[in-house]
Amino acid sequence: MVTIRFTLNGKAVSCEVSATEVLVDTLRVRFGLTGTKKACGTGDCGACTVLLDGTAIRSCIFLAAMADGHSITTIEGVGSIESPHPVQQAFVDAGAVQCGYCTPGMVLTSIALLEKNPRPTEAEIRVALSGNLCRCTGYQKIVEAVQLAAERMSGAESQN
Repeated sequence: MVTIRFTLNGKAVSCEVSATEVLVDTLRVRFGLTGTKKACGTGDCGACTVLLDGTAIRSCIFLAAMADGHSITTIEGVGSIESPHPVQQAFVDAGAVQCGYCTPGMVLTSIALLEKNPRPTEAEIRVALSGNLCRCTGYQKIVEAVQLAAERMSGAESQN
């Protein structure tokens, strides 16, 4: 077992993990953050996406010990029911949420994209989201939600 210290959703935390424990298990079991979904276990579906220092990563293939000294943001750390993050609100407003299983990963991937590229093209959005699988939608409303969030976050919507 090794003790790791990191920032989780803005709060300094520490815990003991085994050398083979993956971050998704640490988040779900040790911290009770079930918004990070455990699905494929191979890094292929994106349901376990979290932000590591602002970059979207697959927590099912990321060793928890590697989080030591870093900042992790889960879906629980971006907005609330009373005050949703602009990306979360755009997903609701654009009708981009169906069963919701993939939504946390989609939202976090979108946040990471918009932090790096505030005005992405449709093609850039599709590339950024290509590692996040959704079985319910045709992806169009998800792309529209990211475009809407980009407009709102850049202030372009109020200029129209």
